[in-house]
Amino acid sequence: MDIKHIVSQLTLEEKASLCSGADDWHTEKIDRLGIPNIMMSDGPHGLRKVVDVDENEIWKGATVKATCYPSGAGLASSWNRELIYGVGKALGKEAKGEKLSILLGPAINIKRSPVCGRNFEYYSEDPFLAGKLAASFINGVQSEGVGTSLKHFAVNNHEYRRHSTNPIVDMRTLREIYLTAFEIAVKESNPATIMHSYNRINGCQVSKSKWLLDGVLRDEWGYEGIVISDWGGMNDRVASLDAGCDIEMPSSGGVRDDMIVKAVKEGRLDERILDKTVERILKTVYKYLPENNAPKADLEKNCGYAAFVAEETMVLLKNEKNLLPLDGERPLAVIGEFGSNIRFQGRGSSRVNAAYVEHPLKYIKRFNKAEVCYAPGYELSGDVNTPNEALINEAVACAKKCGRALVFIGLPDEFESESYDRADMRLPDSHNELVRRIAEEVPDTVVVLTCGSPVEMPWLDRVSTLFLTYLGGSGAGLALAGLLYGAVSPSGKLAETFPVKIEDNPAYLNYPGIYDDVVYAEGVFVGYRYYQKKKMKVNFPFGFGLSYTKFSYDEIVADGDRVKVKVTNVGKIAGKEVVQLYVCPPKSAVVRPDRELKGFTKIFLAPGESKWVEFTLDDRSFAYYDVRVNDWRVETGDYTVFVGGSSVDTPLSVVIKKQDKNPYVPEITDNTPLIDIINNPGYDGIRDEFLLGFFKPEMRIEAEKKGIHVSNQTVFPRKYQTPRMYVRGGKDTVTEDDIAESVKQFNNKLKNK
Repeated sequence: MDIKHIVSQLTLEEKASLCSGADDWHTEKIDRLGIPNIMMSDGPHGLRKVVDVDENEIWKGATVKATCYPSGAGLASSWNRELIYGVGKALGKEAKGEKLSILLGPAINIKRSPVCGRNFEYYSEDPFLAGKLAASFINGVQSEGVGTSLKHFAVNNHEYRRHSTNPIVDMRTLREIYLTAFEIAVKESNPATIMHSYNRINGCQVSKSKWLLDGVLRDEWGYEGIVISDWGGMNDRVASLDAGCDIEMPSSGGVRDDMIVKAVKEGRLDERILDKTVERILKTVYKYLPENNAPKADLEKNCGYAAFVAEETMVLLKNEKNLLPLDGERPLAVIGEFGSNIRFQGRGSSRVNAAYVEHPLKYIKRFNKAEVCYAPGYELSGDVNTPNEALINEAVACAKKCGRALVFIGLPDEFESESYDRADMRLPDSHNELVRRIAEEVPDTVVVLTCGSPVEMPWLDRVSTLFLTYLGGSGAGLALAGLLYGAVSPSGKLAETFPVKIEDNPAYLNYPGIYDDVVYAEGVFVGYRYYQKKKMKVNFPFGFGLSYTKFSYDEIVADGDRVKVKVTNVGKIAGKEVVQLYVCPPKSAVVRPDRELKGFTKIFLAPGESKWVEFTLDDRSFAYYDVRVNDWRVETGDYTVFVGGSSVDTPLSVVIKKQDKNPYVPEITDNTPLIDIINNPGYDGIRDEFLLGFFKPEMRIEAEKKGIHVSNQTVFPRKYQTPRMYVRGGKDTVTEDDIAESVKQFNNKLKNK
């Protein structure tokens, strides 16, 4: 199809109209030329297709019935690229059956603070993990001919004042933490669309940032799709179009279209920019036209698949007394409203009208052959915080009667949502008190925690067993029951750190900010990068998760930038292990994390089975972003590669030597510290003669007698001073002209070196 020819036939007004939505969910169409429109829909873990009817046998409320998969926090805890590709593929098929062309997801903003209201949607505190998993999801969806919308680009890390907030973040942090996940996803999957965020970055509205949208996204990363606004996220249509935002969503009713037309006619907007924008839009529209005869999804079957997915997203955090897997021949008390009515998703634009939902109690009763006693323990409506003594007493009696208890607690629905953040990391007092009272009376207590993000656990030392479900989607109850009774061995690993308390979080003093300004003072030290650098105690570290079997890390071999690791299942049952690779840099000119995730893979091992796992690292695995040259840089030195089952459990290590291929060798000035001249190998051969000029005559003679190079910092005096500081009055001293001439000669020799 000749897109350029189609664009040449459009009027200015028609071209402008294509740059806005036709309504809340559709792109604009041009009947005159037969240009069709396409439909978009939330969301990142299930369809939220809006329909016009209120209710009948198929529809309920205002959105189509659909499958709800585990939310982003849970999907990421699977650490399984193939599984997430499969989720994407299933969602693509379901979207295709609903004649949807663009699925608005995945959402991959970095989890800077545990209290961001939308953290349940986001993947991780680590950009490498988030980017790799997002690429798998996008490739899965788009393999079915349905496009995606990677969001929210970029630095949208809390919900409070999200429409006007102004993150103040240095360039190194921006590149290493907040842009990297998007970069990986763009380069490895080329999403059909990217949704820009509402906020500013360092004072510039993202929707108007030509540096970000055209410069970084398109010119640097080679992005070929279109950029769309978050809904209502644009405040200057002409500036945004010039910056690289293609489509404004939703419709402005023609108001913003008129602005574009006027700007072109007045010469404030080059029509060639508009033409290029329309070309991108039409390429996307024609590539992702709906398939009219695509079959509707089998939602009951998909619910079963969602349960299969959820099995790998749930995380066993404690099992000190080996209470799990549960013995189905003993009586069991199931305590907590979430046991019979589990919370399986969060609030906001990702909320799915789930066709089927499987709750735990139903399946626990199937697995447990002996008596199952149930008590709600707390309320999920009204005052959810204050403990209800009558309900707690009933729950304690039920637990004592059975001699062991399965206690379901978590964050109620209204605690986690788009549009607002949590005030703290606390669970409701009613839930904490229930656990305390049950554990006090019944030592064999298993706590099941249902939430979308970390919480404080004042009762943690009082319980031996803890299982985290996250928000497990439609099949959560079935998946959990199978895990609790050992039908499947747990294999989920945390994609975020669970700190002891909110005050431990590195962003605590600067979150959510002062009015609109939010200073990212912690820099690159987000999540485990901070906790491990500070050697801080956490409840559960990044990458952590237990299994019903045991794995040993036996051997590690490095061949250049390839690392091979031998892992063995030394337990008695089959299981999956997430093998994680972290890189520790040598002593650096900048402060760097002690270790950063640079590789991971999930493997299945039968009892006694061993496998070799291979990782291939690239230069980015060792690099940091050097703001002096605005590029990534690998410093010369010995890098330690750690491999293990979490960020803190890395029994194997090997050293890889790296050489700086493009060392930073700047010209010097009269304010360059002498130590910088001494230490930079780029100055070899021209350094000594320059530095000799700063020695007293008797010191130069003594040094020459001993054959000592003056660049040896052990003998060089006042090495932290600068050349200008050697200007002194009196006879035989260095003058300002001498310094200027020496600096000039040095830089000339450097250019000719």
